[in-house]
Amino acid sequence: MASTFRNTALTALLTLSAPLALAAPALAQQAPAETTPPAADAAPPADAAPAIEGAAAPAAQAAPAAREMTPAEIAAFNKAVTDFTAGQAAQQKGDNAGAVAKYDAAIPAIRTAVEADPAKIDNVNFLANALYADAAAYGVLGQMDKVMALYGESLPHWRKVVETKPADAASRNILAGILIQMGNKELRDHDRAGADPYYEEALALARKSVTEQPTDAVSKNVLLSALIGASQTSTEEGLREEAISMGKAMMADGTIDAMNKPSIETMTGPAAPAPAQ
Repeated sequence: MASTFRNTALTALLTLSAPLALAAPALAQQAPAETTPPAADAAPPADAAPAIEGAAAPAAQAAPAAREMTPAEIAAFNKAVTDFTAGQAAQQKGDNAGAVAKYDAAIPAIRTAVEADPAKIDNVNFLANALYADAAAYGVLGQMDKVMALYGESLPHWRKVVETKPADAASRNILAGILIQMGNKELRDHDRAGADPYYEEALALARKSVTEQPTDAVSKNVLLSALIGASQTSTEEGLREEAISMGKAMMADGTIDAMNKPSIETMTGPAAPAPAQ
C-alpha cells in the first residue's frame, strides 16, 4: 500500500511544475551590482557578552560580499534572459526538448549573477524559476534524474525567496511541492528518516497557505500531498487520519486533483458495494 502512495504522490506534484508567469528582468544587468555594506557595522545585541580585554573579537557573520560582474558576464546574463523567454515559449507550445535546450543555455549565466550578488533577490528568484521550469520540461520528457537534480539545486533559492517574500503564497506552494518531491524520492529509496524532514518542512508551509486561503484548491492539494507523505514517515499521531478526512472532504466538494485522488482512494480502501435490488 505504501508503495502506491509514494508513486502517486510523486506524480501529483509534477503537475505543479508548469512554467510560471515569471517576467524575466526587463533589461537584466546594465551596470555592476552595488557592494552590500558589511554586516560588521551592525551594533551587537544588548545582551551580548562583554569582550575579554586583550582578546580578538570573533568574526562577524557577514553576508557574502557582492562583486562587480564583468562585461562578459553581463552580456551572458542578458542573453540568458532571451534564452529563458524562448524556453518558456517553446514549453507553452509543447516543445519540451526545445525548452530544456534554452533553459540549460540560460541557467549558467543566471547562476553567475546570483553568485556575484547573493543578496539580489530578483536574480535569486529568476534562478529559482529557471531551474523549476527546466525541471518541468525534463519531467515531461521522462528524465527524472534531471528533475530531481534541478529540484535539489533550486531548494535553497526557493527558501530564500519565501523567506524574503513571506506573503508570496505562490512561491511558498512551489517550495512545498519541491520539498514533497524530495521526500518522495527518499521514500522510494526506503529512507524514511531522510524523507521526513522534507515532509515536515512542506507541511508547515502548506498549512500556512491553507490558513491564509482556506478555499484555494492548489494550496489544499499541496497540503494533502504533504499529509500523505508525512503520514508514512512521521511519528506524529493523527496525520494519516487528517489526510483521509481532508481527502474525503475534497473528493466530496470536487477540489481534489486527479493525482491525489487515487492515494486517498487507496488509503480509504475499496468502496462498499451497492446493496442488491
